[in-house]
Amino acid sequence: MNNIAQDTRFTALMAALQDRRDDLITLTQELIRIPTLNPPGDNYLEICEFLERRLKASGFEAQMIRAYGTPGDTDAYPRWNVVARREGTRPGDCVHFTSHIDVVEVGAGWTFDPFGGELVDGKIYGRGACDMKGGLAASIIAAEAFLATYPEFSGAIEISGTADEESGGYGGVAYLAEKGFFSPQKVQHVIIPEPLQKDRVCLGHRGGWWAEIETFGEIAHGSMPFLGDCAVRHMGAVLNTFERHLFPAMAARRTDMPVVPEGARSSTMNINSVHGGQIEQLKGSTALPSPCVPDSCRIVIDRRYLVEEDIDNVRGEIIGLLDDLKEERPKFDYAVKELNHIIPSMTDKEAPIVRTVAQAISDVMGKEAEYVASPGSYDQKHIDRIGKLKNCIAYGPGLLELAHKPDEYVGVDDMMDSAAVMARSLAALLLPQD
Repeated sequence: MNNIAQDTRFTALMAALQDRRDDLITLTQELIRIPTLNPPGDNYLEICEFLERRLKASGFEAQMIRAYGTPGDTDAYPRWNVVARREGTRPGDCVHFTSHIDVVEVGAGWTFDPFGGELVDGKIYGRGACDMKGGLAASIIAAEAFLATYPEFSGAIEISGTADEESGGYGGVAYLAEKGFFSPQKVQHVIIPEPLQKDRVCLGHRGGWWAEIETFGEIAHGSMPFLGDCAVRHMGAVLNTFERHLFPAMAARRTDMPVVPEGARSSTMNINSVHGGQIEQLKGSTALPSPCVPDSCRIVIDRRYLVEEDIDNVRGEIIGLLDDLKEERPKFDYAVKELNHIIPSMTDKEAPIVRTVAQAISDVMGKEAEYVASPGSYDQKHIDRIGKLKNCIAYGPGLLELAHKPDEYVGVDDMMDSAAVMARSLAALLLPQD
C-alpha cells in the first residue's frame, strides 16, 4: 500500500486495514478449512452459517437462501447462499461484493494439506485459497475496515457467498438474480473478487457453448465388424473434420477484448470427454471386455467463443460440418444435445465501477490498472443476462493460473493490497466527494 498511505484523507482507513491483517489471515484459513467441494456440494450450509455469523457481528442484516430445484440441489446437498446488507445513514448507491463458496476437486500432487490453510512464507495454501476464498475474505475485511472508519456513509454495502459457480452458478448467482437480488434498482455496483491479480480490472469474459455430439452405429460381433457399423470410427471422422476445418478456422479469429492469456484471444474448443462402446470396468476389475462393435460414441465439446461471434453461427458451423459428413460418409448419422450456453459479457471501460476501481489501484499501488478479460466465464454472466446490471467487474487477489492446481495459494500481501483497493472504492462510491 503505497500512495494511498500518504493521502491523509485515508490514513485512518489504512490503519484500520493494517489492524486487521491477522484477522484477514485467520478468516481466510477458516474459510479454506470448510471443504466446500463441488461436486457434490459439500458443507454449503456450514460455510453460509459461518459467514452469516461473521457478518451479523459486523452489523449486517443477513439472510440464508436455498436455491430449490436448481441443478444438484437435493436434501443431501442443498444449494445454500448467504446475502448480507448493511444500510448507510443516508440514501445512496449499493455496492455488492459477491464471491462463490464452492471449490473444485482436490486432485493429485499436493505437498500441503488441501484443507489445512497453512501459512508459509506469506502465502496461505489450500483448495480455494485464490479461487476464491482469499477474495471473499479480502472483501469482508475491506468492508469491516470501511465501516469502522466511516460509520456514517451513504447507500448500502452487500456481501454474498454463493453456490455452484464452479459448475455454472445456477444454484448461486443465477438463482439470486432471478429473485431480484441483482436488479439495477437494488444494486448499482458489483465487484466479484475472482483471482485476476491485484492490479487488474477484469471487464468480462468470452462466451461458451457446451454440447454432446453422438454418432450411431450397429452392434455386431467384434470378429465380424463388417456385419455391424462402428460408431467410434464415425466419431473419428468427426474429429478429423474438426482438425482439418474447424480448429484452423477458430485459430484465425481474433477478439478486440483484452482476454488473457494471449492464446484465449482466439476462438477455442476443447474436447472434454470421449466415450464409445462398452462401459468401462470399475477400477480393480479383472474382467475382460466382450467382443462387440460399438453402436454409440459420444464426445462433449467446450466451445469458447468471442464477443464478435454469434451463437447461431457457432452452433451452425459445427452442425454444418456434421451435415457435410452425413452427405459424404455411408451410414453416418449423429445427434447434438446442447448442455449449456453462456453469453459473452463485457463492461464498458468508462463504467463507474471500472473507473472507481482503476483509480483505487493507482492510488494503492502507484501504477496504472491493467484492463483484462477472462478466458473462462464467471458469475458476471448471470448479473448481466438475468439481472440486467452492466456495472459489474471481477477484481480480486491471487493468480488465475493457480486456480484448480495443486498447492493453490494466495499471498497475504496481495490480499491486503486488494482489500485496500476495495475499501478505497467503497470510500469513493459511498462518501461525499470534495
